[in-house]
Amino acid sequence: MSDRDAVQVQEAVAVLERALKLGVPGDAVLVEPRARNTGENIRFSRELIEEAGADVSSVLLVSRPYEERRAYATARKLWPDVDIVSASTPMTLADYVDSIGDARLVIDMLVGALQRLLIYPQQGFLIAQETPEDVLAAYERLCGEGFISRVV
Repeated sequence: MSDRDAVQVQEAVAVLERALKLGVPGDAVLVEPRARNTGENIRFSRELIEEAGADVSSVLLVSRPYEERRAYATARKLWPDVDIVSASTPMTLADYVDSIGDARLVIDMLVGALQRLLIYPQQGFLIAQETPEDVLAAYERLCGEGFISRVV
């Protein structure tokens, strides 16, 4: 098992343990530990749910705040026949920076997340979403100022 595979399994187990701690019955949980990205997570989870014979009409996606829009757009692309609800822990930007401990990294992550929302629809990974002009202008400004460590 590679280090990356071990991390994926650890994340899956951590999420399972958190769900159980919050009172979700163990027999109501399916664990998908193989995914290496959001698209694989959605695809593999869908397969797992279908193999279990569950009839699904809606899906709740839980992700990091800066990844919420991309998770939603990816799920809409890969699982168009279900209702998608996307959520993350509500927090201010300041609280998020405090939780990460590095303001520059947070801005880099936000810039990278927006870039993916802009380029991934053309690559077939997610649905296109409207991006306001002021957001695009801020994105260009931040890229120009070197906040690009998380762009592809």
